[in-house]
Amino acid sequence: MNRPPPATLQTPGFPHYNLAWSPFHSNRIALASSANYGLVGNGRLHITSLGYGPGGAPSLSIDKFYETQDGLYDVAWSEIHENQLVSASGDGSLKLWDIMINELPIRAWHEHTREVFSVDWSNINKDQFISSSWDGTVKLWTPDRPRSITTIHAHPSCVYQALFSPHQPDVIATCSTDGTLKIFDLRAPAYASGPTTNNFTTPLTAAALTVPASGTEVLSLDWNKYRPFVLASAGVDKAIKVWDCRMVKLGPEAVQNPAVGGVCENQLLGHELAVRKVQWSPHRADMLASASYDMTCRVWTTTPPPGGKHLMYIHDPHTEFVIGCGWSLYEEGVLASCSWDCRLNVFRV
Repeated sequence: MNRPPPATLQTPGFPHYNLAWSPFHSNRIALASSANYGLVGNGRLHITSLGYGPGGAPSLSIDKFYETQDGLYDVAWSEIHENQLVSASGDGSLKLWDIMINELPIRAWHEHTREVFSVDWSNINKDQFISSSWDGTVKLWTPDRPRSITTIHAHPSCVYQALFSPHQPDVIATCSTDGTLKIFDLRAPAYASGPTTNNFTTPLTAAALTVPASGTEVLSLDWNKYRPFVLASAGVDKAIKVWDCRMVKLGPEAVQNPAVGGVCENQLLGHELAVRKVQWSPHRADMLASASYDMTCRVWTTTPPPGGKHLMYIHDPHTEFVIGCGWSLYEEGVLASCSWDCRLNVFRV
């Protein structure tokens, strides 16, 4: 079957770190990018549109972009304001942008002491977003407050991603350099205790559940949109793992009995290098996409037919690390990928 070529957009000099589809406009994608692969130099937030050219071929165009002092690692659209989005920066700052306003952010926060690596806007408490950082913390914010609402000392080292549960308003999941995936209840922040913790120098917030997901760094995670407490994780070990975490106890019980566990339902193997991003489909409970340093974006099913394969599709036109991928929220089977080759691709699976 001949697939049409992807719609492609290039941003020369600005390799990408992540992308986000707008929850309000079906054709709008934000791109977080950094000069010099994010090692040094400035960043750029691109606002792009997916349209259709002559003959109905899909095409991408840049509507506008914002320059930042430091590289951008992630971006998330507001769930309450169609023109606003928040960016995560290498200098530890978060900035809120309004795309009707040119050049400058409308708000900025600077509490993290290291790079901010992820940002996520809650689709339940729509006035809240969270950030995670190399400083080991996750912070909860609301756009109208000058300071964070809560700080969670999630891991002793870099927190690559923190995401709100799509089912429970006050529950988040995190993943880290330390090889764990953790679930926290924001209503029950208390410090972990035990023989291995030192609350004077390195206080750690008690997790409701700690999943020993990998022997090495876990770079990405995502909540299944249809099955509460089913998550996917991926990272340096090249495997995508699907976890059933339904045994988690929330609320006051979580603090009394922080659990270690998680049942690995599925292991999806095929990437040749570290997996940098994993995302469940917003339309199907059994489908997920992944982006990897092996320069591919892949689509998987957790329920293959008898004798069939988990791997459904490989997208391989990129010529550098594929760092981000994201499903269209409106159109089933449409996926975007972004890469250090400075290309954003949108294609149908």
